[in-house]
Parts: sequence; structure tokens; C-alpha cells
Amino acid sequence: MTDKDAALREMHRVLRPGGRALILEFSSVRSPLLKPLYDFHSFEVLPRLGALIADDAESYRYLAESIRKHPDQATLKAMLEAAGFARVDVRNLTGGIVAIHRGYKI
Repeated sequence: MTDKDAALREMHRVLRPGGRALILEFSSVRSPLLKPLYDFHSFEVLPRLGALIADDAESYRYLAESIRKHPDQATLKAMLEAAGFARVDVRNLTGGIVAIHRGYKI
């Protein structure tokens, strides 16, 4: 989605009071030990696998680049709050490679 703020506002608008939104998304790696391994995997291994399996390295390189442009955990949390969500929290999985954001419509 190109306008994340508008999408979050729309999610909030269509929820019933008491409803919750969950967002499972690639995020920013929090572990300093895991980050170089993840970067190597994302920018070296995945494109090569994409070339071998799908004959399309560029799509996999684009995927890694687009993940890096996605808002980090704190930024996405603030965006959810700005969109009207309450009790927003974040749970990092696999050292922050993936995060679950949760917010409620009160």
C-alpha cells in the first residue's frame, strides 16, 4: 500500500468499537548479532534463489529493499496511534525480523 496512513485510518474506521487490528509485517531487526546475517540472506541469498527457482532475481531484491523502507516498530506504532487506535503494542518475533502490531478501536 502506498498511503499507509490512509490505510490505517480506514482500518480503524471499519472496525466496530472493541475491535482490534493485527498487523504482521517484516520489520527492523533488533538483534545486532542477527542483523548482518539477515542482511546477507536478504540481499545475497534470496535474489540468487529467486534467479535459480523463478528466473527472477530482481523481484527478490526488490522485496528486500521494500522491507527496509517499511516503517520500523516504533514508527508503525505511532502511525497506528495517530490513526485513532488505542492500547497499541508491538511484539517482535525472530529478533525483530517480523513484528506483530496490535491496536484496538475504543
